[in-house]
Amino acid sequence: MEPEGDLCAPAQSSDSAAEHSVSVKGLKENWQRWSSERQDYQKHNPFSHHTRPDGTVHQRGQEDYGRPLQGSLTEQRGRDAQTLISREVQELCQVIRSIGELKERDGARKVITVEFGKLFEHYVTISNKLVGILLRARKQRLVHFEGEMLWQGKDDHVVITLEQ
Repeated sequence: MEPEGDLCAPAQSSDSAAEHSVSVKGLKENWQRWSSERQDYQKHNPFSHHTRPDGTVHQRGQEDYGRPLQGSLTEQRGRDAQTLISREVQELCQVIRSIGELKERDGARKVITVEFGKLFEHYVTISNKLVGILLRARKQRLVHFEGEMLWQGKDDHVVITLEQ
């Protein structure tokens, strides 16, 4: 059996009352500062239920309307997501170039085309977000295909054209 003094001894603490009050005072000040910052943040949060009479509300058409605060984590996450999606769109275009077929369009211009089914079978090993990335690429006018949405099996013969 081991000596009781080593295992059961309470944690050593200083008997200085001033040290404890400074510590508690510091905690209280930190809490008050955090609380104040949080209240200010909630005044500008459009989803908060608190009234914000002095908060600025952006109107449609203003530069900052619908945008996160500059320097915020939300803004950083948005930039990171944009970078990731752009990379995936470029990768999709590269896959279409590699597995697509060169065909004439309008008699003079040659374009690369691929059927959705073939692209789906090849791309599913790369990403499970093919249709979403295709829609994004179409929005950027990098690809063209008929229809609002593409469904596996149903739209396997829809031709996807690489525009650039």
